[in-house]
Amino acid sequence: MDNLFKKIKYFILSFQEKFLLDKLKSSTKRNYVNKTTKKVIGNAADLTLNSETLKLIEKAKENVTAIAKQTNCDPQALLDYIKAAKTPVFKVAHADKFLNLIKEEEGLIYEKKGIVALYLSLITKKQFQLSTEPMFILREGNIDKHYMLHHFYRWYSLKLDLPGFDYDTQKKFKASLFKKLPINKLSIEDIYAIKEAVARDQEATDFVLEFAKLTDGSRNAHDKIKTDKGANI
Repeated sequence: MDNLFKKIKYFILSFQEKFLLDKLKSSTKRNYVNKTTKKVIGNAADLTLNSETLKLIEKAKENVTAIAKQTNCDPQALLDYIKAAKTPVFKVAHADKFLNLIKEEEGLIYEKKGIVALYLSLITKKQFQLSTEPMFILREGNIDKHYMLHHFYRWYSLKLDLPGFDYDTQKKFKASLFKKLPINKLSIEDIYAIKEAVARDQEATDFVLEFAKLTDGSRNAHDKIKTDKGANI
């Protein structure tokens, strides 16, 4: 998906958040809670208690940096690490074309349910399943290391149980981006959940750019990530 398109949607999302916050403050106090963050919405001020979230983000950065250095950021070595952690990895011919039909890209695919899960189970395992766990789907061939590291970082954040990766949040996140869920129909809880998904995606991008600066320069990584294209095969 084009990065500019994402930025526009995120910008609109921030305006909708402000509108709903103002509306809530004029009425009653409410809380928004996810796995590691608590947002207290009140008349006087907003308080975000997210120390646990911040700890997990730092842990992801430190551990993925160590793994990337240890493996020399080799895509196959990163995939082997993923397999060893019991996350399925599938190599599918023409994967990019198959995934484009459900508006997904090669790499990490989050938990799916219903018809999308059925579709994925058919192209990967030739089975009929109405729910699928997180998995990687890629074409055969070489994978750009920066692209792979971006997906690896998101996968590692998912394994750490950071918020924003659960099925409902990802479904709403995708739907809002593709205009299947109008932003003006979102509740404040929906918006905070989607903002967590946005944050995880941005953290992965920032990590790869920073890692690239320490290795082979940021221009190549930036060119790969800014367009959000698939694997370089």
